[in-house]
Amino acid sequence: MSTQDPGLGGRELSPAITTLSAVVAVVSILTGALLAVAGLTGHAFGAWHSPEALSPGLIGAAMVGVSPGLLVVGRARVWEEVRTLVLPTVVVLVGLFAVSVADARELHVATGGLIVPVLFSLGWVATLGALAAASVLCLVVQYRRPVAVPPARIAPLPAWSKPLLAVLGSGWLGLGTGLVLSPRFWGGLVPWAVGRADAQGLGVWCLALGVGVLGALAEDDLARLRPALISVPGVALASAVLLAGRAGDVTWSSGAALPLVVLLAGLLSTGAIGHWLWTRRSVPA
Repeated sequence: MSTQDPGLGGRELSPAITTLSAVVAVVSILTGALLAVAGLTGHAFGAWHSPEALSPGLIGAAMVGVSPGLLVVGRARVWEEVRTLVLPTVVVLVGLFAVSVADARELHVATGGLIVPVLFSLGWVATLGALAAASVLCLVVQYRRPVAVPPARIAPLPAWSKPLLAVLGSGWLGLGTGLVLSPRFWGGLVPWAVGRADAQGLGVWCLALGVGVLGALAEDDLARLRPALISVPGVALASAVLLAGRAGDVTWSSGAALPLVVLLAGLLSTGAIGHWLWTRRSVPA
């Protein structure tokens, strides 16, 4: 029996997506917390060799920050309410797995060394590969579900917010594209030391954030953004904590430091303003 709300319309949410989101959330909390804490304490712990602790720490912080939103995906009724979070999550899973394979020579399991990093590196690749494959399969299952009626927009975004979202999303998307496709050049602009895998790993997260923000602009409905509005400020706050804790590792006089702060502030304000607009909506959900 379908649980879809006939007043909302859209494509019924598949249990596969709900299960995937919960599993990814748990894995992200456990793995991300490990990377973030190691980064805060100045240890460059991760799947690959990193010249500094900040890059793997930021990847871990982003994993922790996105998890609360993934945990509430199961409360949604239709696919349209969660796709601005789920689709970027798939980008992260597939992208990080691709980076790990493309930069396999930098993995601890390939270079050897202490047993703990080697085992973590092996588990990282195996887990990411399984989750990436599962995420693509879950999307196929989701899009095979029919759309009963066209989805209705409950709370459209205010007109003044759309240019700001377009700039923010384009900024993250452009940064991510540069880091993934040209890690040597764009990695040199990062205000701390990064390796090739670091640059591309951070670039994958930037791409996902850009996809999410621009996806929110395309959805044009606060009701469809509620899980994403939890994750977006979570990523910004977790990243800010790590940057503040390792402020000495950042070259703040670099030309890239200020844009990074602005982009993170944009994520935080997007989440805060989105929640504020949702609570003040004139049309009931």
